[in-house]
Amino acid sequence: MQERVRFSEPNVLQARIDPAIALVTLNRPTARNALSRDMIEDLRAAIDAVRDDSAVAAIIVAANGPVFSAGHDLKELTAHRSDNDHGKGFFSETMAACSALMQAIVACPKPVIAAVQGTATAAGCQLVATCDLAVAAASAEFATPGVNIGLFCSTPMVALSRNVAPKHAMEMLLLGAPITAETAAAYGLVNRVVAKDDVLPIAIDMARTISAKSKATVALGKAAFYRQAEMPLAEAYAFAAEVMVENMLRADAAEGICAFIEKRPPNWKDA
Repeated sequence: MQERVRFSEPNVLQARIDPAIALVTLNRPTARNALSRDMIEDLRAAIDAVRDDSAVAAIIVAANGPVFSAGHDLKELTAHRSDNDHGKGFFSETMAACSALMQAIVACPKPVIAAVQGTATAAGCQLVATCDLAVAAASAEFATPGVNIGLFCSTPMVALSRNVAPKHAMEMLLLGAPITAETAAAYGLVNRVVAKDDVLPIAIDMARTISAKSKATVALGKAAFYRQAEMPLAEAYAFAAEVMVENMLRADAAEGICAFIEKRPPNWKDA
């Protein structure tokens, strides 16, 4: 197997907007922020680094350059066709790592917001679909174009099909054509479409709104949302009822309800 070479510049930049908001920025603009193996691992590490930080209430995933992410690094994948196994091992490791990254975002107790300043295709579109919320520039486009090069976007399909209606997902997957940000919003792939210069500020506003809530309540709710979505209706209601009871017994629910009744701001204990 060929040795992987790391770039001198960091694949992913980490910063804090304020103590409650972590900013994670894809930083391979000259490669259209393609998700190389190293970039996947660095993005996973960045998410993991703040998931248990009690000060952080929300995470924003942004990108440098004109493209949010072009998906998997096809040049890197193609280079491994010369491996003894024709690349099978590297392909398997890469897809497993990317799938683990997406699941880590879903499992992260902090809401993750995609700030999409440019085009997001294939695994880049998958990343947007995986994030809990997404703000997109009006000029951004979204696509799962793998079918055009003989490589069906099977792993992006998982996140895409959990965000948009089946007919819309199949249209994107089978036609491989880009859709506009407005269409992406109509499909349910993104929450808001704004001017390019407003993408990060709006994402920050959303993160600050979230940061004013009880972190414990938000974490409980996010985990419950994704878990119930995979259940049959009756099972989902039974599970959600248990979550509601657990939530009612927590200190922040008691405080929040009292604050509402007393018409005062709540004093969260994040418990």
